[in-house]
Amino acid sequence: MRLLIADKLHPRAVEELRTLPVDVVYEPELTRETLETKLTGVGILVVRSKEVTRKAIEGARQLNLIVRAGAETATIDVKAASERGIYVANCPGKNSSAVAELVFGLLVSIDRRIPDAVASLRAGRWERTEYAKAEGLIGKTIGIVGLGAIGRDVAQRCKAFGLHPIGWSRGLSPARAAELGIGHAATLEELAAKCDILTVHLALNDRTRGMFNKRIFDLMPKRSIFINCARPDLVDYEAMREAITARGMRVGIDVVPNEPRGKKEISAELFNVAPATATGGFLYATPHIAASTDQAQLSIATETVRVIRSFLLEGEVPNVVNVMNLSTARFQMVIRMLDKVGTFANVLAVIKRHGINVEEVTNTVFEGGGASCAKLRVVSRPSEGCMAEIRAFDEVLHVDIVTLPNLA
Repeated sequence: MRLLIADKLHPRAVEELRTLPVDVVYEPELTRETLETKLTGVGILVVRSKEVTRKAIEGARQLNLIVRAGAETATIDVKAASERGIYVANCPGKNSSAVAELVFGLLVSIDRRIPDAVASLRAGRWERTEYAKAEGLIGKTIGIVGLGAIGRDVAQRCKAFGLHPIGWSRGLSPARAAELGIGHAATLEELAAKCDILTVHLALNDRTRGMFNKRIFDLMPKRSIFINCARPDLVDYEAMREAITARGMRVGIDVVPNEPRGKKEISAELFNVAPATATGGFLYATPHIAASTDQAQLSIATETVRVIRSFLLEGEVPNVVNVMNLSTARFQMVIRMLDKVGTFANVLAVIKRHGINVEEVTNTVFEGGGASCAKLRVVSRPSEGCMAEIRAFDEVLHVDIVTLPNLA
C-alpha cells in the first residue's frame, strides 16, 4: 500500500511512517489540482491545508484513509469520502496549547501596544510616556466562546493573568462550566455584554458563520478586546471595522478573509483602520501562525502516525469523523461455528439471500483455532427460515438472535 504525504509534516513523523508496512511518498509541494492526478494507487493520504476535492476522491479508487494533520476537516470533502467508504480522521486538540499561547500573546500585545512600541524603538524614537499608557489585565472578565480543547486551554491560563473567565457554547451546561472552574453564560449575547475581552474558539459551520456581527459587537463594552484565532468566516469584518472606529474596540486576529495561498502578499485594506493609540480602537494581526510552533507540529505529526499505525496494524481508525455513531441495526446475530474455510462465507450467503442488511461484523477466533464466534448487527430480524438454514450447516455450532436497545 502507498501512503502519500501531500503537505509538510515533521521529519520525525515521516521517519516513523517509513518503518510501517507501507510505501511512503513525500510530496508536500503538491497543489489542489496536481493532487487530483497523484492518487492512483494511493491507499492512505495525509494532508494539512491541502484541499481534497470530490474529484480527487472519486478518482482515487484504492484510497482507504485520509488523515488531516490538524484539527477539523473543512478542507476535505467528507461527504464524497463517506460515499466511497473512505475513512476520514483528524488530530484534534494537538495544537491547543500553541493557539492558547498566541491568544495571550495577542492579549498582552494589545494592552501594552507592544508591536508599536518595538517599531518606535527600531525607528530610533524614545516614547516612554506614550507606551507607558496601558489599562492592565488583572481583574478583567474574559468571555470564551467555544469550550473545546483550545477554549479549555485558554480557560486554564486565565487564572495566571488574574482574569475572570466566563464560557458559552451550545453544549456548555452550568455544571460543566463549574467543573472547568469558569462562569457560565446562557447566551452569546449575555456573554458579550458581560466581558471586557471576548475570544473565539468555534468551528465554522452554517450556524456559526458570521456569528460575530454588529449586534454582538454593540453589546460589548466600549474599548473591549476581541480576539479571533479560529476561522475568518465567523466574523462580519465590516461590522468589526465599524466597532473599531466607533466603539474603540481593540482587535487581535490570526485569521483573515481570503487568505492568500501560495502568495507572499496580501491586501493591507483590512488593516488600515486606525493607529494603535492609548484611547482608540485598533487592529493587530498575525499571518495564521497560531498552531505553528515546533511543539504543536510535532504533537500533530505524532498523532498522525498513531492514526495510521492503528489503521495498518489493528484495523482501527482513531479520531474518525465520518463513521455513524448511532447504528440503525436493531438485532445482533451471535453465531458460534467451527473455524474452517468457507463456513462464514456460507452463513453470509444465506443472510444475503434473505435480504438482510448487515451493518457491523466482528469475528473472534478462540485459542487453538478450532472455533470462532461471529457477531453480526443487522437492520431487520432474521426469519425462522433464515435461522434454520444457518443452523443446518454442520460447521455451525449455535445461532442466537439478540434484540438491541433502541438508542435513537
